Amino acid sequence: MAEGDRQPPRSKPDRSEGFGERLLGLLLDRAHEMPPQLIAPLVAEEVARIGGREVSILLQDYGQELLAPLPGRGLLVGGPEPIADSPAGRAFLNATAVEVPQGDGVRMYLPLLDGSDQVGVMAVTLDTVDDDDRRLLGRLGGLVADIIVTKHSYTDQFFQARRREPMSVAAEMQWSLLPPLAMAVPQVAVAGILEPAYNIAGDSFDYALNDTILHAAVFDAMGHGLEAATMATVAVGAYRHARRAQVDLSEKYIFMDQAIAQMFGPERFVTAQMMHLDIVEGSLLWVNAGHPAPLLIRDHQVVERLESATTLPVGFGGQRPKISGRQLQRGDRVLFYTDGVIEERNLVGETFGEDRLINCINSMQPAEEGLRGELRRLSHTLKEERGGHTSDDATLFLVEWRGGTADHPAIPAIPA
Repeated sequence: MAEGDRQPPRSKPDRSEGFGERLLGLLLDRAHEMPPQLIAPLVAEEVARIGGREVSILLQDYGQELLAPLPGRGLLVGGPEPIADSPAGRAFLNATAVEVPQGDGVRMYLPLLDGSDQVGVMAVTLDTVDDDDRRLLGRLGGLVADIIVTKHSYTDQFFQARRREPMSVAAEMQWSLLPPLAMAVPQVAVAGILEPAYNIAGDSFDYALNDTILHAAVFDAMGHGLEAATMATVAVGAYRHARRAQVDLSEKYIFMDQAIAQMFGPERFVTAQMMHLDIVEGSLLWVNAGHPAPLLIRDHQVVERLESATTLPVGFGGQRPKISGRQLQRGDRVLFYTDGVIEERNLVGETFGEDRLINCINSMQPAEEGLRGELRRLSHTLKEERGGHTSDDATLFLVEWRGGTADHPAIPAIPA
């Protein structure tokens, strides 16, 4: 090529903070009334405005093993990425951007965070990356996550992308009932996981953070299939009704007991555990209606079974339950679980048992993947220990108390 024919070097697109704010504002304005199927092309179009290309949006599958690509015009749609061993998986589990140098630039994997809940990962390739790029793309990832969460109620597209196996009707009911699988604020974090993800029936959990009190509950309806899912739905609905009526733990039990007995008669029941945690003081209160005792974990080791008085399962008309209490230390974790975790039998008929559960917890090495990532790893470890078999619902719900004031001092004030 002659010297006069050489192409001038490409100038870097403007990714300054001022341009970035205008870009994000434009994206937000356009997304308000955008049909769900056009969200992905809109994101790809806006990323192209800052010199990005090969945009992929990856959503976590229901089994928490893969990040599945969201299809859409303008998106790069390849195969699913494993959460356990991929740059996208590291970005997802650690909730931090991962940069992978390539021959034609840098491939960036950005966590899509709705608050503290990991929605998935957005991947984009840039020629070069600097601090302006990182700041802009981090904010773009947060906005894309918010848009996906907002629009997912209007379409099946996001559900279908996450589904990697056929799902039972009972599981469909349970997944539609669940809150976000993880939540974290400076004082407390929670995470939950259900197995078998595509065939869950009677297990469920729920939580809400109201002022300085974390309310949470774990449920296990008897039986399998649609009847169990229906009972769990009624139990969760009654629990939420009682919680929003601001009654204490024993009254919540009464509300649920009456609802299950009225709907299903005296021979059907739901086991449950309900708790209140003061996220400032660390005082834990709980009621046990037929579940295994929760485990207190300190410095990644099980230090105690939280034994307590129990009452009859919900629906059997038990006496008003006794409320148990415990003062936690900062960093303490409490693991609630349903009996399917420890009652599974291996191929020779041996019960998995609580001791093996505790051994699995104690043998896990601490990691930087956060509470949800560690719970996911524990659940998959338990499944491997059971030979990959889960014949009954098996639910884990983990709470970590971090302490501190109810305000967040790390949030900077908006400048005048």
